Amino acid sequence: MNLVDYSHSLVSIIPPVVALVLAILSRRVLLSLGAGILLGTLYLNDFSFNHSASYLGGTIKGLFISDGGVNTWNMSIVLFLIILGMMTALLTLSGGTRAFAEWAQTKIKSKRGAKLLAAFLGVFIFVDDYFNSLAVGSISRPVTDRFYISRSKLSYILDSTAAPMCVLMPASSWGAYIITLIGGILVTHGVTEYTPLSAFLTLAPMNFYAIFALAMVFVVSWFQWDIGPMKKHEMAAMHGRGFDEGGDVDEQAKDLTEELEITESEKGKVGDLVLPIIILIAATFFFMIFTGYQALAADGKAFAILGAFENTDIGKSLCLGGLFGLVAAIIPVFHQRIAMVEVARTLWIGAKSMFGAILILLFAWAIGSVIGDMNTGRYLSTLVQGNISPMLLPMILFILSGAMAFSTGTSWGTFGIMLPIAGDLAGATDIALMLPMLAGVLAGSVFGDHCSPISDTTILSSTGARCHHIDHVATQLPYAMSVAFVSMIGYLVLGMTDSLPVAFIAAITTFIMVCVFFAWLSRRTYQPIVKS
Repeated sequence: MNLVDYSHSLVSIIPPVVALVLAILSRRVLLSLGAGILLGTLYLNDFSFNHSASYLGGTIKGLFISDGGVNTWNMSIVLFLIILGMMTALLTLSGGTRAFAEWAQTKIKSKRGAKLLAAFLGVFIFVDDYFNSLAVGSISRPVTDRFYISRSKLSYILDSTAAPMCVLMPASSWGAYIITLIGGILVTHGVTEYTPLSAFLTLAPMNFYAIFALAMVFVVSWFQWDIGPMKKHEMAAMHGRGFDEGGDVDEQAKDLTEELEITESEKGKVGDLVLPIIILIAATFFFMIFTGYQALAADGKAFAILGAFENTDIGKSLCLGGLFGLVAAIIPVFHQRIAMVEVARTLWIGAKSMFGAILILLFAWAIGSVIGDMNTGRYLSTLVQGNISPMLLPMILFILSGAMAFSTGTSWGTFGIMLPIAGDLAGATDIALMLPMLAGVLAGSVFGDHCSPISDTTILSSTGARCHHIDHVATQLPYAMSVAFVSMIGYLVLGMTDSLPVAFIAAITTFIMVCVFFAWLSRRTYQPIVKS
C-alpha cells in the first residue's frame, strides 16, 4: 500500500494535534484518539475510503498480530495489566490492603507522610516505568485513600518518579535502551573518549528535567502545595468524593473498599499485601536478568548485568513476575477458606477493572502507529536544521524533543529519532556539546511524554492510581511546565558556558524561584478544608 509522504509537511502534525485538543476539551479520551486515528488514516490514503478501510484494518490487526505471529510486546503488557488487576482485587479480598492501611496509619501520621511514602517507593522501584507506576500505585493507594489524598495527586507522584528514575538509572529498561543508542552514536562520530556506559553516566547529571521533576515531587509532597486544578481535586478528596471539571462525583468517587464491590476479609494481615508485592518485584527483576542472560547466551556473549538489561524481554518478564505475584496473593485467600465462587468473582472483577485502561492503551498504540506512518517525528526533526547558534542547541533540542514526545506520545520513539540527530548536529557544529545535546533530548522526551494525553506511561500512571486519565494530565501540567522552565534555563546556560556546575547552579536558582512562587500561589489560593 502506497501511503502519502508527509515527512516534510505541516500536515503530519494535524492528527495528533486534533486528538490532543479534543481530549483536553471533551475529556473523552477514546473519542479523541479515535478521531485522530481516522483523520490520520484518511490523510495517509489521500482520502480514499477503500484504501483507508484496508489500512485501518491492518493497523488494528497489527496491535494483536505482528510478523505472522502474536504481537508479543503489546499482548504481554495487556496480560500484565489483567494479572495486576486480578492481584489487586485479591489483595483487597484477603484484607491485605485494609490491614496495610491500618498499619500505615499507626506509622504514617499525616498526608505528608503518605505522599512521601509513594514518592520514596517510586524512587526505589526503578527497573521499568510501567512496572513502577502500577506496582507503586497498588502499594500506595490504600494509604493515600485513608488520608484523603486525591487520586490525581497520587497519579502525579507515580508519573513523576517512574520515568525520571528510569531515565537516570543504567540498570533499568530505559537505561539499557539509551546506552545502546548512545553506543551507536559514539561509533558513528568516532568519539573514543567515552564508553557508552560512561557517556550515559556523564550525561545523567545534565538531565535537568528528570532531576528537578523528582525534586519537585518531594518538595510538593513536603510542603503540600496544590497548584491549579490539583487544588480542586484535593479539596474534593478531603470530602471523600471524586472530582471532575464540572464538580460532580465521577466514576472514581467511591471509597477503595467499595470501588470494586469486593468485601474485605477481617482476617487480613500486613504480610498479605507486602509479601505478594515483594515477590512481584523480585520475580520481575529476576526474569529481566534471566531473559537478558538467555539472549546473551544465544549470541555467544558473556554475562553482564548491563548486557542483560540491554537484551531483556521486558514484556515476558513482567508477565512471569506478575504470575508469581498473583500466586502469592491467592495463598492467603485459600488460608482464610474463602469460597471459591467468591475468589472466581473477585478475579473477574479485578480483570474487568483494567479493561478501560487496556482499551485506551490500544487506541494510544494505534494512533502511535498512524503518527509513525505520518512521519510526524521526522517532520519535527527538520525544524532544528539550519543556521542556529550551537550554544542554543541543547535548549532547542530539549524543546523540540518535548514537542515531539507530546505529539507522538512516546519518549522511546523520540529517543530513537532525536538522539542520532543530536549526535549529527554536535558532529557538524561543536563535538564538545554532544553530551549536553543528548541530555537535552533525553530530558525533553520525558517532559513531553509526561504532558501527553496519548502517552502509554501517562495512561498507566492514571491506571495505577485509578484516576481519571484527563484529570491526571490536567493536574500534572503546572508542575511539569514549571520543571520544564527550570530545565530550559539550565540548558541555555550549559550551552553558553559548557560548564555543568554553572548550569546546575543556574537551574537550582531557578528551581528555588519557582518554589517560592508556588508557596506564594498556594497561600494565595488557600482555603481551609474540613473533612465532612
